[in-house]
Amino acid sequence: MNIRYFISFIAMFFMIFVMNAQDNAVTFEMKLSKEKLGINERLRVEFIMNKDGDDFTPPDFTGFRVLMGPSQAISSSWINGVRSYSKTYSYTLVPTARGKFTIKQASIVIAGKTYKSLAKKVEVTAAVDKPNDQMTVDDFANDHLHLVAEVSKVNPYLNEQISVVYKLYISPSIRVSNYRPLDNPKYNNFWSQDIPIQRQNIENGTYKGKTYRFVVLKRVVLYPQKSGKLEIEPLSLDVTVEVPTNKRNFFGGRIYTPANKTVSAGRRTINVKNLPSVGKPSNFGGAVGQFDFTVSTTKTSLNASESLQAIIKVTGKGNLKLFQLPEPELPGSLEVYDPEFNENVRTTLSGMQGMVSNSYTIVPTFKGKYPMPSISFTYFNPKTEKYNTVNSEEILINVIEGPSNALASTTSSSNNTKQTVVSTGNQFGFIKLRPNLRTIGSNYFFGSKYFYAWWLSPLLLIPLAILFRKKRDAIASDIDGNKIKRANKLARKYLSEAKKTLGKKDAFYVSLEKALHNYLKAKLKIETSEFSKDKIASLLTKKEVDEGAKEGFVGLLKNCEMARYSLFSDVQMQQDYDKASEVISYLDKQL
Repeated sequence: MNIRYFISFIAMFFMIFVMNAQDNAVTFEMKLSKEKLGINERLRVEFIMNKDGDDFTPPDFTGFRVLMGPSQAISSSWINGVRSYSKTYSYTLVPTARGKFTIKQASIVIAGKTYKSLAKKVEVTAAVDKPNDQMTVDDFANDHLHLVAEVSKVNPYLNEQISVVYKLYISPSIRVSNYRPLDNPKYNNFWSQDIPIQRQNIENGTYKGKTYRFVVLKRVVLYPQKSGKLEIEPLSLDVTVEVPTNKRNFFGGRIYTPANKTVSAGRRTINVKNLPSVGKPSNFGGAVGQFDFTVSTTKTSLNASESLQAIIKVTGKGNLKLFQLPEPELPGSLEVYDPEFNENVRTTLSGMQGMVSNSYTIVPTFKGKYPMPSISFTYFNPKTEKYNTVNSEEILINVIEGPSNALASTTSSSNNTKQTVVSTGNQFGFIKLRPNLRTIGSNYFFGSKYFYAWWLSPLLLIPLAILFRKKRDAIASDIDGNKIKRANKLARKYLSEAKKTLGKKDAFYVSLEKALHNYLKAKLKIETSEFSKDKIASLLTKKEVDEGAKEGFVGLLKNCEMARYSLFSDVQMQQDYDKASEVISYLDKQL
């Protein structure tokens, strides 16, 4: 009986020893969600340990891209007096290619000792029809966030306008907190111009039949300069999104998890058609669009050596900046100077619109009538797909007065040909043989009235010098007056500098603000340290300045401050400059 108890005691002791040994043993292993998967599936990799450690080093995951991770999970419990502990590092991977890959060892330091997991092999096959993975945050963002490049026309003619609008479509299920461009597209073989977006507004729309919100990020107008297949590079963005989870907070609201997502508009191919060769006139200069053509002169009757301007003008809608205007053919007896090019073209999302012209200065040398032959201008209309030619009317230039061009009728074929000399008046000037000369005395100057006038002039200048000295001293003693003059001079200086910098937002508003400050320093005698919009408003009220002028002045100062943080167009800058001139002029009359 005693032997039976002894054996039972020994067995129980052995079991307790084994359990304690198992509790003290450290385990660190890697688990895979599957060892074979399709290229369109996801792989979950977990590194599990039964004791807490430091310096966890994951493998490099060759052949895979990390979508999520590492995420940590810790589990700890007590069962029948035995403590159970588990810590897990997990990753979600997506394969980058088909083949057999090895997920190498991971390592961690536990209680000063380094432990490594065993490497495992994974086989990636072709895509499967129905991936059975649970949708990740990245998958959810892929289905609810789209960057689209909307092209107005994918098969235009050469030099025909097309527009590209980049829109970011956002599903109501997710939130976008921030985005930044990663790669701006380059438009090779296109003439391009960006259309500025003053303010980005969120609008409602549909994408592939589903309801989305969208924002327009970029607009550009393109004119293809080469026929054939041309590629538009993609626009890429790094977007920070917040994806909803199945968890809710204390108040019942859904909890969102952040994630970074790279979206791209994708490459777009434009098939550019060459202009038809059938029916193309010989004088076609590359104009594509819808145009009007006119030729005019500032005058048709004038005298020799006077000048007139011949203006060749094209107006309408099309590639106004991308073709050459036709040139006039004029008689050789008219001096023609190089043309002055004028351009008034604005570019919108629908293309270039406006006017281009060449102004030729013409100076006739001889009297006569000179015809200015008709000029033809040809353009291609992409809507009708036909060439149109416009001919101007012949203009007759009548030179009323001037020398006759008799030499023009002579021929140079014979060496004995005589040239007619045109008489224009008296050809000879005769020398007078009897000049009207008279003698003067040797003391003509001394003792004359001119002599006494020069002698007394220094005495007469003395009173003028005294008056000038007193006036200068009075001006120098007027300190306030000198300050006002200097301030007015500075105000004019800075206002002129603001006019020179129109179109350069920062420099313009800095100069405009300085001009306004110096003007008030002159009129209200306050220093810059005292400047504030409230102070200015109260001082102008005390000076009984009209409410409109006061609000206009303070509004200009506010615009100068807002310009540092907001977008201001050239039109707005011109309006602010004109308003500053009007307000200063109006205040000057009242103050």
